[in-house]
Amino acid sequence: MTTQKLLALPLALAVVLGGCGAQTPEAEITETEAVEEETSETSEQESQEEDASEPFVLTRDDLTINQTITDDASESHAITADGTTDSYTDLEVLKTGDSDGDESDFYGTNAAVFATNGATLDLSGVYVNTSGTHANAVFSYGEGTTLNISNSLIETDGNCSGGIMVTGGGTLNATDLYIHTTGNSSAAIRSDRGGGTQNVNGGTYLTDGTGSPVIYSTADVHVSNATLESTASQGVVVEGKNSVELNNVDLTASNTTKNSDKSDWYQAVMIYQSMSGDAAEGEANFSMTGGSLTNKNGDVFFVNNTVATISLSGATITNEDASGNFMRLAAAGWGSEGSNGGHVTLNASDQAINGDILVDSVSELNMYLKDASVLTGAVNPANEGAVYVEIESGSKWVLTGDSYVTSLTCDADAIDLNGHKLYVDGVEYGAGTASTGTAIEFTLPTGGMGGPGGEPPAAPPDGGGHGPGDGGEPPAKPGE
Repeated sequence: MTTQKLLALPLALAVVLGGCGAQTPEAEITETEAVEEETSETSEQESQEEDASEPFVLTRDDLTINQTITDDASESHAITADGTTDSYTDLEVLKTGDSDGDESDFYGTNAAVFATNGATLDLSGVYVNTSGTHANAVFSYGEGTTLNISNSLIETDGNCSGGIMVTGGGTLNATDLYIHTTGNSSAAIRSDRGGGTQNVNGGTYLTDGTGSPVIYSTADVHVSNATLESTASQGVVVEGKNSVELNNVDLTASNTTKNSDKSDWYQAVMIYQSMSGDAAEGEANFSMTGGSLTNKNGDVFFVNNTVATISLSGATITNEDASGNFMRLAAAGWGSEGSNGGHVTLNASDQAINGDILVDSVSELNMYLKDASVLTGAVNPANEGAVYVEIESGSKWVLTGDSYVTSLTCDADAIDLNGHKLYVDGVEYGAGTASTGTAIEFTLPTGGMGGPGGEPPAAPPDGGGHGPGDGGEPPAKPGE
């Protein structure tokens, strides 16, 4: 219908202007053709934009396979780059053979593709498939080691078998990967003791197993322009003094199974310190700019036994669980009882936040709303933890239940009580009142299993939290 109206317009103009220099029929046809061409280009552009928004998909049939490398031995590799510079394209790597415990998770034993000792390894157009226990697919280990992988497909189906992994300070750069893991404790983007750096751009990353978030970070993980989905576990877990940065990422988390009895709650993003020695003690960081986060079950964020900064900017965050909360800061089974809460600085910029924020008696929150951010929910409704809220001019807090804060900074028009009560240090807040308060100084939780600075304990009772149980079952952690 739009095209018909556009085509009619030049003809109508020609009739009206026919008596004073009207265009010839040839000119009319040319103008009509130009409109048709413009309309066609617009439709094609819209189609391309729609295609660009679709998740990245890559199958084995999409790849050109000119070589197959297989390895079926335990604790060995199909491809190894040891201090060398190597590259592989257009091949498949098939890895079987089991391993167990820390050697595989900490040091890359039994990984299908392994780079170490300052190597540089480039992979493009490869298919990597592993089906053993503790058979990680692509592994970068050690300071100075760099593994680059692009336009590739990775599938793992054994327990404790991640997709792409760094430990010991290694670096891994990934572009346009399709990763699917189905085993337990098998994060698609995985790290372990000693961490490192992972830079991921584009692609799709799926996990189906218990204790298998899409990202398990004991490293610095940066992901852009990608689709992340977990069907049983958290979407993202950050442990200890490490970070996850998401830019223009679509994350869907359906945490429906538990890999530990240390917590009663489900969530999309978990930030904690296990005290196993796998991650240094210190401030964790999670940031999300643009993109979307969809939570299917439980709370969106859960922070326990650590100090963390969560920064959100322009992300679309949806909790499909009507009984879930936006954020829960609370003690669980990690750390020392009485000092193992969550201590969070929440920075919201141009951000809509919907849902309650719970803060238990051993937890603390500093929340900053700025750049037209809007919080719709109750904060600390049980009146247990310490909370500071700062609302910049132009931002707003709409209460959905009675709330309790320790200190408050805001303009007179920043808070809509919406029929509820807000108490500031025990005193009821009066509508339309400006306030000036002071932020909370956090103390980092200490104690538990880990040694100073996140060093491993002398004798980890279960291999630092990573050893398998009977039959190669995953350890009692939320996932690696």
